[in-house]
Amino acid sequence: MDQRIIDLYDDFTHGGMNRRSFLDRLAALAGSTAAASALLGVLQNNYAQAQTIAENDPRITTQMVEIPGVPNLKGYLAKPKAGGKHPAVLVIHENRGLNPHIKDVTRRVAAEGFLALGLDYLSPMGGTPEDEDKGRDMIGQLKPADIVAYGKAAVAYLKASPDGNGKVGAVGFCWGGGAVNGLAVADPDLAAGVAYYGGQPKAEDVSKIHAALLLHYAGLDERINAGIPAYEAALKQAGKTFEIHKYEGVNHAFNNDTNPARYDKAAADLARSRTIAFLKKHLS
Repeated sequence: MDQRIIDLYDDFTHGGMNRRSFLDRLAALAGSTAAASALLGVLQNNYAQAQTIAENDPRITTQMVEIPGVPNLKGYLAKPKAGGKHPAVLVIHENRGLNPHIKDVTRRVAAEGFLALGLDYLSPMGGTPEDEDKGRDMIGQLKPADIVAYGKAAVAYLKASPDGNGKVGAVGFCWGGGAVNGLAVADPDLAAGVAYYGGQPKAEDVSKIHAALLLHYAGLDERINAGIPAYEAALKQAGKTFEIHKYEGVNHAFNNDTNPARYDKAAADLARSRTIAFLKKHLS
């Protein structure tokens, strides 16, 4: 697909224009309104492909739970059926909320032996809607202080869980990757953070980070990648534990296997193997 089309969609999904403007510009690039309509099926997430691990997978159990400390804050909890105490991972969604893809990611993490919580950051506002555009608009209404407060409440919940081993990490994607970085600054109880193509914190805040960090970036993601040099320099100067991996030739959201335009299996598989190994190392 023409990279200009993918870049246009990325701009739209991150609030750079309204849907009408996006469709008009997409039609201009595609050559016609009909061609633009056909492209939408490739550009948008297809949640029919979201379930790689079923709700009734014999390895795990799942349920919706209330998170203490914040009214109406809820999450999708998945945990191994095997007994014992497990390292815990907070899973933070993209800027559309807790959709079927992120629930599936949460189950994938649980199947690897973790107590996994897919937090719905939109639950205090009524919950993630089916309409992705509405979900993105709701994300834009969240206050930075609330984003941090919700994340800290989830970490405290996981840290105190009788099914956990007391160590908590976080993995987030896109908007959620930025939220992982912000949570690492704000919460010393976070032991490990994995940010997929996430916005970086201010350099002056990096010294507050206690968590070990694994940072995944897409080679074609110029918008997010512009912040890498300053973040890397600040992490080095502060003596933090971190890894940075850039996957050349792939787009922002390369991990999202429900999005055929941007998903890259080779990069996603490699990033996933690194993520699981990193979380096991720092949370076990």
